[in-house]
Amino acid sequence: MSIKLYVGGLPYSVTEQQLQELFSQQGAVTSAKVITDRVTGQARGFGFVEMATSEEAQKAIASLNGTQMGGRTITVNEARPQEKRTGGGGMGERGGSGARW
Repeated sequence: MSIKLYVGGLPYSVTEQQLQELFSQQGAVTSAKVITDRVTGQARGFGFVEMATSEEAQKAIASLNGTQMGGRTITVNEARPQEKRTGGGGMGERGGSGARW
């Protein structure tokens, strides 16, 4: 069972390939994802890495948490489950364009 790790404090120039290479030194990486801004496409400074086993995930946390990458101190810990988002659009109860007739 793969374990998802949160990685914070990443340099804004980091690529998913670099993230995968860094964590693969600690064990088998199932996936590596750098989170980017929807509008600009620039990295937001954090991402997620899935390690193949719990033991490899714990090794990665112990080895990499608090280390430097690209001049920034990274934080590595087990990711929390994603919270459910409530429906959105912000149109209020009436919906539509808000025009008053």
